[in-house]
Amino acid sequence: MTVLDLTHPLAPGMPVYPGADAPDLRQVRTVARDGWDEKWIGLSSHHGTHMDAPAHMLEGAPTLDRMEAGRFLGRGWVADVSSPGGGCIGLAVLEARREAIEGCDFLLFHTGWAARWGREDYFRDFPVLAPDAAQWLGERGLKGIGFDTVSADPVGADSRIHRILFRAGLVLIENLTGLDALLGRSFQFICLPLKVAEADGSPVRAVALLD
Repeated sequence: MTVLDLTHPLAPGMPVYPGADAPDLRQVRTVARDGWDEKWIGLSSHHGTHMDAPAHMLEGAPTLDRMEAGRFLGRGWVADVSSPGGGCIGLAVLEARREAIEGCDFLLFHTGWAARWGREDYFRDFPVLAPDAAQWLGERGLKGIGFDTVSADPVGADSRIHRILFRAGLVLIENLTGLDALLGRSFQFICLPLKVAEADGSPVRAVALLD
C-alpha cells in the first residue's frame, strides 16, 4: 500500500487567511535543558490544511466532534480543474464527470493553486464553484469536498458557496496539496480532525491510500 500525504506542514510564518492571526508555535522545553522536548502549539481551527464543519457558518449545525469518525474517510476522486487563469467551476464541468463524482465519498478539486503556497498570489483569483454547481454537488450524497486553495469562496466574499455546501451537510477541506499525483487514480481518502469540543473546524492530516 502507498500512502500519499496531502497536507501542508504547520510552521511559524506559514500562510494564513488574510486578516487571521498567525499560529503560535514555540519550543518551550528542550532535551538539553529540561530532559525532554516540548512545543507550544497555538492554532486557529482553520490554520493550514484543515476541515470546516457546517457549524462554522450555520447556527446549530453539526460540529466535528459530534460526527462519527467514519465520517472522515471514504472513497476519493480528484477532478482536474486546473487552468492558467483560474475562474469559475461551472455546472457543465461537473455534469461531464457525473459518474466519477457519484462513485466517490470525497470529491477533491485539483486547481494547481497549491504550487503558489507561500506566495501572495495564492490568495487571489483561484477557481471556485458556481452557485448552481455547489447546489448540484450538495445533492450527490457526498461526505465532503476538498480544495487545494485557501477557501471555497473568493477571499473577502460573502461565503455563499460555503453555506450552500454546509446546508447539504458536507464537510469542506481546504489548503490540500499534492492532488496532481492522484489524477486518474482510485484511492481511499482519510482526513481526521482533532476531537475538540464544539469544533467548527480543525487542522487535519489528509492522506490518500493507494493499493
